[in-house]
Amino acid sequence: MPALPEIDLTDPAVLRDPFTAHGQARERSPLVRLLVPGMAAMWGVSRYAEARAVLSDPARFALSPATFAFKPDVSDELKPYLRSMQEMEGPEHARLRRLVSPAFTPRRAAQFRPRIEAIVEELLDDLAEQATDGPADLIAHLARPLPMAVICELVGIPEQDRPRWREYGAAVAAGAGAAFVDAIPGIIEGARAAVAARRAEPRDDLVSDLVRAQAEDGDRLSDVELVTLVWQLVLGGQVPTNLLANAVEVLLTHPDQLAALRAHPTLAPRAVEELTRWCGPQLLAFPRFTTQDVELSGVRIPRGEPVVAVIAAANRDPRAFADADMLDISRDGSAPHLGFAHGPHFCLGAAFARVQTQVALTALLRRAPGLALGEVQRASDGGTWRLAALPVTL
Repeated sequence: MPALPEIDLTDPAVLRDPFTAHGQARERSPLVRLLVPGMAAMWGVSRYAEARAVLSDPARFALSPATFAFKPDVSDELKPYLRSMQEMEGPEHARLRRLVSPAFTPRRAAQFRPRIEAIVEELLDDLAEQATDGPADLIAHLARPLPMAVICELVGIPEQDRPRWREYGAAVAAGAGAAFVDAIPGIIEGARAAVAARRAEPRDDLVSDLVRAQAEDGDRLSDVELVTLVWQLVLGGQVPTNLLANAVEVLLTHPDQLAALRAHPTLAPRAVEELTRWCGPQLLAFPRFTTQDVELSGVRIPRGEPVVAVIAAANRDPRAFADADMLDISRDGSAPHLGFAHGPHFCLGAAFARVQTQVALTALLRRAPGLALGEVQRASDGGTWRLAALPVTL
């Protein structure tokens, strides 16, 4: 086997600039070795075509329960709700995906836009108030509360219960610590209550849509599956937090692109696609495991080996994107990025994440013509490109 580039995901230089580190390795080889001290090495697939192929081929590169080994200690009553669609493969996954996908279409997200716009305006009011006497943290007052507020609207959480759900959102965003574990029973119980309420009184929200769509071709979405989907929404719905924060930082450090978006707000959909490609939060896809001996880019990989699509490298592969290292919010998007993954596990909530980010960016730039950065704090995370704080003045 030829010598492959190695990347230590805990190396400070990699944490500081993963796009350069992964990009340099990509140009040396389509395959790299990803290292984390104390863990087995993983195969990294860093070129666009190969990464997309891995994400599209669950027959050879399958998710494993080991990928989702962290299971919090909850009561036996709640344990059935902990297995999400994200960790399923094959017919089981396809069945659930088919039943719930109609509730997550771009058309449904577009119909929801007015509610997202109202939420964004309220959060911007709070951000403006916090920034009266100096910089305010855009993450704390816009990027972090926005996804949970949207989820509450989507799910149909009663107004009086939303402060508690905002606490859940903060716990989820903080990672798999004690606050996260403590929040899980409350999220599941809240989701169960929302499903029961919409069975009794359907409304114009996502849970009502899913309840109405439970029967299809004689197949049914069970109550456990429905509640688990809501719980998965809470987890996956935090993606716009990091995407929005990254996008604001990047635009403010690329004044030509910022000026173009201010002058032409209709570029917002293209801008969000380009920002997701260029500075999306997901650096690495979930590891897949080879189901058989496979040959990838001329290298034999034995059965049972972990293989990771390196999104940070694939999304800047010059073989797929012209001037790949250049940020261009007018890019035509002829090659779809992998920021929301690809294949059977393409992000279910991608349409809603896109609309949220479009609405928030457009409203922020409209309301804050003097928007400027303070001292940015970036989190140290080898798998996610995210900020710990984003102080701004308006």
